Amino acid sequence: MERRTFLSTAAVAVATAPLLRSAQAASSASGGGLVDTNIYLSHWAVRHSWAQTPRLVLEKLRHHRVTSAWVGSFDGVLHTDIAGVNARLAEDCAKDGGGVLRPFGTINPTFPDWEEDLRRCHEVHRMPGVRLFPNYHGYTLDDGRFAQLLDLAARRGVLVQIALSIEDDRSQNPVLAAAPVQPAPLVEVMQKIPKARVMLLNSGARVLSGNNPLLGRLAAAGVHFEIATLETVAGIEAVLQRAPGVRLSFGSHAPYFYMEAALLKLQESTLTPAQLAGITHGNAEAAIA
Repeated sequence: MERRTFLSTAAVAVATAPLLRSAQAASSASGGGLVDTNIYLSHWAVRHSWAQTPRLVLEKLRHHRVTSAWVGSFDGVLHTDIAGVNARLAEDCAKDGGGVLRPFGTINPTFPDWEEDLRRCHEVHRMPGVRLFPNYHGYTLDDGRFAQLLDLAARRGVLVQIALSIEDDRSQNPVLAAAPVQPAPLVEVMQKIPKARVMLLNSGARVLSGNNPLLGRLAAAGVHFEIATLETVAGIEAVLQRAPGVRLSFGSHAPYFYMEAALLKLQESTLTPAQLAGITHGNAEAAIA
């Protein structure tokens, strides 16, 4: 590491350490621990990860007092053997998850026998939820196959997480370019499947920031959200002011993002004890109850 890089990194660490401790203490004070709803194992195709093993991920989570982490696999985005991806994810979480890592398998409704993948996730691997990547898997949320998947998941009581993006459009490798998922059709689909449980991942600026009326419509339909790509100053506070009924949970998108960035978001917003409890664990626990 170059000296300039080392000094810059060290300075940031020193400056943010008190804030991180405060955020961690606040999450612990909420009484139910900290649930991270947006974690991954394996490697993203074009980025080296510090998370070489599930144990390293677990160490980082425990360091930041995370008591439960919902874990998907980056392999599920591009691999064609979805059943194998989900089996490895379940095994890794059971073997090295320390009771913290909770697997969320991948489902691709454009593949044959995706219904069997969903059944295995629920019945064999005992997963509380599944994760979808519509933009990489080639379908939209007004596709009939998505509605069918959501209906089957609802009958099983399985939470469906939809990743609207993996990485910023501006930093994508051209070979792997994928436009962000458009969530608007989800409102109508949810109205037809009222028992569906859905959480949007990485919805950030496109849904949570500004005065986007779609946020209220999605929240009214029962959709859950997490904070990983919420970038505005005091962003959590602003979201809750615009849409007080929104179900917002903690999420870091680690290891693609630094977990510390998500923790700082808890610190920079003024939150009531009830709001903090909902974000750190309450809303997440309700989504899979």
